[in-house]
Amino acid sequence: MVMTRRRAALLVVAVCACAALPSTTTANKFSINWKPNTNYSDWPAQHGPFYKGDWLVFYYTAGQADVIQVDAAGYNTCDATNAISNYSKGRTYAFELNETKTYYFICSYGYCFGGMRLQIKTEKLPPPSPPAAAKDKSAAAFTASRASLFYAAAAAALAAILRMF
Repeated sequence: MVMTRRRAALLVVAVCACAALPSTTTANKFSINWKPNTNYSDWPAQHGPFYKGDWLVFYYTAGQADVIQVDAAGYNTCDATNAISNYSKGRTYAFELNETKTYYFICSYGYCFGGMRLQIKTEKLPPPSPPAAAKDKSAAAFTASRASLFYAAAAAALAAILRMF
């Protein structure tokens, strides 16, 4: 009985501690079935927006396709001569969108002219929206006092649990 109460109390403290942590935004992973005779011109509009830190994972058949990062000129002319990066090993290629800019990818096996190319524009991650109740200063002060009350209650609960041991 005592162990059950202790476990329940620890669970409550753990939940309260997790609720008090600030929320974070994690990167998104976008899977691309990179295959010949497929036009990818609408793909970004269907799957975006894309943010700095997101990942593109290209899935393709080795020997039938590759993933070439090029500049805008290489993208527009399907020319891989001045490639920024070239990946043709294996069957998958994971690429991090680590800058806020436009990325260009093509296939150099001749399928680029049929639409096997991809243009991805990345954006900065938008800041989190303020709570709806915190739009005026009195609401913000009320929210801050509620947060202080929450932390005080969590500390009191933790102190009570520690006294049990």
